[in-house]
Amino acid sequence: MWKTTKKNTLPQQLRLTDPGVREQLEALPASQVLIGHGTDRQPVGIDLDNDSPHVLVCSTSGGGTSTALRTLAAQFLHHGGDALILDTKRISQSWARGLPGVTYRCDIAGIHDALLGLRAELTRHVDEHGETVDLPHLAVVFESAGHTLRQLARHWDKVRQAGEAKTSPAVDAYEELLYAGREARIHILAGAQSYSAALGREQFSTVLLGRVTPRTWNQSAPQVATVPKASTHPGRFHVVQDDTAHPTQVLLMSEAEAVAWAAATQAEEH
Repeated sequence: MWKTTKKNTLPQQLRLTDPGVREQLEALPASQVLIGHGTDRQPVGIDLDNDSPHVLVCSTSGGGTSTALRTLAAQFLHHGGDALILDTKRISQSWARGLPGVTYRCDIAGIHDALLGLRAELTRHVDEHGETVDLPHLAVVFESAGHTLRQLARHWDKVRQAGEAKTSPAVDAYEELLYAGREARIHILAGAQSYSAALGREQFSTVLLGRVTPRTWNQSAPQVATVPKASTHPGRFHVVQDDTAHPTQVLLMSEAEAVAWAAATQAEEH
């Protein structure tokens, strides 16, 4: 058990190498992921079997959004899940390139095709089997989600043929995957610097807010009556679940740690 010298304090940092953290992660069932530690080192996490399956992470550049997404994705992979990584930055989630169970797309045409392919595969599976219970958990890691959705819309404007719908089918697919949610065992982990309506806030029951403006707070977590003061401390977020904002020091894995953690059980699962 961890001990603190002061009540209601947050850890200054939370790393995989900290005492007890690796053991805590190993003890989690496959349906749960650890986000970080709250006051007095209480764990803050998500139960994928009981909570809404999607997570939105918002912070300005350098606020830890990409690292938080990396840490969550590594836990999915550790438990034998798969991941579709959409990374227009080409470097934010490159740690996962080549890992078993990972599909990595970084150009906008590839992201467009990947979203359409995922929707088609889900539709085919339901049509053939009538259910989705035997599908593996799939984490869709959507780096710079708001910006990428706008790029997808512009891409479709350039490539669509006469008579085709004006709305990007990839954006439509993203919205359908959000609604498919728990039943399809699909978990969208979206990162953004600010909130946009296209992200679909209502589908994210877990929202991590770091260095964001009051406007982003009010748009992405309107159920929180009092907007807490943002912190510039590395890895410091508020985790909003229901109508509560939990001050949290997010677990931050390095790229090497994420690869090792993801691969620890990959050889057995794939």
